Amino acid sequence: MQQTNTVVETEPQLPLEWRERLSPSKLSTIPGRYNLPRMFRRHSNKQPMRENSSPATRSIATLQTSFKVTDTLHLLRTRRWSVLDIQQVVLAAFTVFSVWIVEPSAPIIKTSILMGYLLLLFMPVTRQFFLPSWPIWTYLLYFFSSRFIPFDIRPDILVKVLPALEDILYGTNFSNTFSSWNHPVLDIFAWFPYGIGHFGLPAVCSVVMFVFAAPGTLPMFAKSFGWMSILGVTIQLLFPCTPPWYERLHGLEPARYGMQGSPAGLARIDALFGVDMYTTSFTTAPVPFGAFPSLHAADAILEALFISYCFPKLRALCTFYVCWICWATMYLNHHYAVDLLGGGIIAYTIFWVVRRYWLPRPQSGKTYRWEYEYVEVGRIQKEKRVDEEVGYGLVPKRSVDWTNNEFTVLDSFMHSGSSSGSSSPTSVRSDKSYRRDD
Repeated sequence: MQQTNTVVETEPQLPLEWRERLSPSKLSTIPGRYNLPRMFRRHSNKQPMRENSSPATRSIATLQTSFKVTDTLHLLRTRRWSVLDIQQVVLAAFTVFSVWIVEPSAPIIKTSILMGYLLLLFMPVTRQFFLPSWPIWTYLLYFFSSRFIPFDIRPDILVKVLPALEDILYGTNFSNTFSSWNHPVLDIFAWFPYGIGHFGLPAVCSVVMFVFAAPGTLPMFAKSFGWMSILGVTIQLLFPCTPPWYERLHGLEPARYGMQGSPAGLARIDALFGVDMYTTSFTTAPVPFGAFPSLHAADAILEALFISYCFPKLRALCTFYVCWICWATMYLNHHYAVDLLGGGIIAYTIFWVVRRYWLPRPQSGKTYRWEYEYVEVGRIQKEKRVDEEVGYGLVPKRSVDWTNNEFTVLDSFMHSGSSSGSSSPTSVRSDKSYRRDD
């Protein structure tokens, strides 16, 4: 009798743990740079800026056009609040305090101003600009209204501290050294960064970052600039110190509130052009004894750090500008070198924190903000556990939910657009370094 063997073929079975790892929900998290069809596809170096952009690209680069306050109210009702939202309360407190101390009282006018700005914050079309820049407007209001703070509750003015620190740290007074000899050519050379660049460059940097940097960069710059300035003015009010021009005019005599300020070297610019551009404004300055820290240096360093981060090829130019304005502040007899050091430390600290956690990362091959399909924020850190289980290298530390973070300090990239974007970590990368041209 012939025996027959029946072979039953069964489908190979993977272990349970591998089936879970290969499920669609797991595979969908693999970065686009490992997508094989895209890895072997040829791409041009540059993409059309607007016409052929995807809907995702347009969604992170376009601007809000809605005037409906109800949209913002709905956003507030559905928002997941975090501890960082305390920044909005702090800004509101600074704003109300600054308006309240201004004289004359004029309660109707002050209330109208506050309600008008509140309306700007609640309309989506204006919120996308005025919410990220709220710290800047608060700083300006806080600075100019500080003149109305009663003298009897202010701390004593320190006259000898900064000269002593100058001698201890550097062994000489750089401000007196640089300003001891002046010339009209040097006056003009110092006037450009100190009298023009300081006031106009923030706007220029904002336009450049809005157009050419990653979506979300400009709100981070605006928030950093505003909070740094608020911190600087607060230190100047709590730690009032006389600038170098006071030492030259009055020596080390005690200073008192109510004394007039001085344009120092900028008076020569007014005399040279025959126009009162700085004499009156510096003589009646709200904070004449706000030498430390130097916001001229802090602003320039913060601008240089952001521009260098977004456009590394401009790093040398940014370094030159920082050195230029630092020299100008001492040549014009407005700041000691220690003031510049204090401003630089504050600027770099704020930039370091923002870059580490919230600043969008530039992508190679992207020239305009409209070319970004997704935005990654913070720094990439290697997740060893994910590497071992899934089998790919560096992954973003975290992704950003832009639909709920619009009111978070340094975390609100304005998902609606403006100078902001929307993160899509699962989008396919367009980085040329991960493609093959076989």
